[in-house]
Amino acid sequence: MKKKKLLALGLAAVMAMSVFTGCGNVQTAEEAGEAPVAESTESSQVEMEGEGDKEIDVLLYMQEHEKAIYEKVIADFTEAHKDEIKKINFEITTQDEYATKMTAAMTADDMPDVFYIGPDQVRNYVDNGYALPLDDYVDSATVDNLWPAIKSAYMYDGTNVGEGSLYCLPKDLSCFAFAYNKDLFDEAGIAYPDPNEPYTYDEFVDVCKQLTKDKDGDGEIDQWGVANANAFGMTPYLFGNGARFLNEDHTKVIINESPEFKEAFKWYCDLTATEGVTPTVEQDTALGGYQRWLDGQIAFYACGTWDVAAFMDDATFPYEWDLCAYPVGPSGDGKSRAWLGSVGYAVSSKTEFPELCAELVQNLSTDLETQKAVSGETTGSSLQLPNIMDYAKTTFKEKVADGTIPYASNVDVIFNYIEGTDKYEGIFAEQTYTYNAEWWDIFLEGIPNVQNGSMTAEEYIEQVQPKMQEALDNAIELQNSATK
Repeated sequence: MKKKKLLALGLAAVMAMSVFTGCGNVQTAEEAGEAPVAESTESSQVEMEGEGDKEIDVLLYMQEHEKAIYEKVIADFTEAHKDEIKKINFEITTQDEYATKMTAAMTADDMPDVFYIGPDQVRNYVDNGYALPLDDYVDSATVDNLWPAIKSAYMYDGTNVGEGSLYCLPKDLSCFAFAYNKDLFDEAGIAYPDPNEPYTYDEFVDVCKQLTKDKDGDGEIDQWGVANANAFGMTPYLFGNGARFLNEDHTKVIINESPEFKEAFKWYCDLTATEGVTPTVEQDTALGGYQRWLDGQIAFYACGTWDVAAFMDDATFPYEWDLCAYPVGPSGDGKSRAWLGSVGYAVSSKTEFPELCAELVQNLSTDLETQKAVSGETTGSSLQLPNIMDYAKTTFKEKVADGTIPYASNVDVIFNYIEGTDKYEGIFAEQTYTYNAEWWDIFLEGIPNVQNGSMTAEEYIEQVQPKMQEALDNAIELQNSATK
């Protein structure tokens, strides 16, 4: 038991740094592009009762506007299986509290039957014996109708992610696209971005300069071309210049030997340090980019698939807006790149009722009526893209086009990132493929020092690269120890 507890505590440390959602590393809701008011401050538990003898514990985190939909899904599932189910304990917690609760469950060797795993956590959970392979329990035709990216993200053969058994069904597939405020473009007399032809770096800076203004004439800038949260808004610019943090097998940090990375990182930081088209570090600390976007002060901002419902709500965002591509750098291949994200429903390897839990997971992830609800067809509020491709590519897009589902008109931008075109590519961040994300967290820490001019991009890269490599080496050692 002591060894098991040590493994649990080690995994919990990883979880504290990991990607819990489709929106990247755990940050504040504002940094993640989520409405801060949407997150509940307390856990809640709902008990769904049947007439059988099986009891299932479900632990998930959700925003307030998601809870009602998923409570109904689980209540309907309980009713449909009332002869089997005695009770489903559906506990909904906050994203911040989720890791704490999972740590406690691991340490006590008392895991919930159904819980979340992110793609970057699959190795850890499987290597430590917490997750049940689902191959024998889920319908293969249903799995084949999932987006390929989220199917492979939850496969693992003991060595490589993307191969082997399936350990989760997706809660969602997120895409961090780029949004722009059409009203600000209209005021400036600037043509809207062409979704079929991404801006170059230079074109993007030029447009942002035209949209950066002192609107009230007091000598202070109060409207900016763009705002970027480093943890989420930086990587698309870098990836669009052909830059990567790690080598192909994710064992070496290469930022200090990559001209593409150095060029892109300098350009990104210069948006703040020299071009002045973003709020300063101090201004961003005082009021984050997400709130400034909602207040109509920002022309370009990142848009997660989870943001669409908020941006389509006039009470939250009373401006006309649409989607476009991130700009591409001079050293890239002309493709705009954005990161994909996901979180998946997993079943505990210790559950007494694997078949029933797997059926519940399928109901949450792939049931058509559930997907209609979470994508907005039957609820009028789109929380995510549908997981199932045949519905997403047909009825969902038709309902967006005819206005049944409120959505940005350039919805194909998101589909382009997910499916890939000659101009678009969506990719999972590199920390998805490493045993933990400490190396990434180390890089994030000092970026403001470059953005405020305290040090150059070259100096920062030279300083931080050895620390990142040490952290990556430690992650590799942890992985090797676990698999042994």
